[in-house]
Amino acid sequence: MTPVTVYQVSKTMALERITIDPAICHGKPCVRGLRYPVETILELLSSGMTPQEILADYEDLEYEDILAVLAYAARLSQIKRVQAVAA
Repeated sequence: MTPVTVYQVSKTMALERITIDPAICHGKPCVRGLRYPVETILELLSSGMTPQEILADYEDLEYEDILAVLAYAARLSQIKRVQAVAA
């Protein structure tokens, strides 16, 4: 059995901040069940906003939420292939 590193633990804890609930934002991945979709935070970051600016604009977000969004996006980018499903 491989030992669990601090990095792996913190990454897992970060991903726990991302929730998917069909009743919130049409089931899109959101931060802690709040109505902040992951895609919105990523768009803000990619537009050039700093985490500090985002936190100033959205007071109920925490710095760890932004890290969780980035960890979630990194995890999604590790998908090896996408396969079409028959309708």
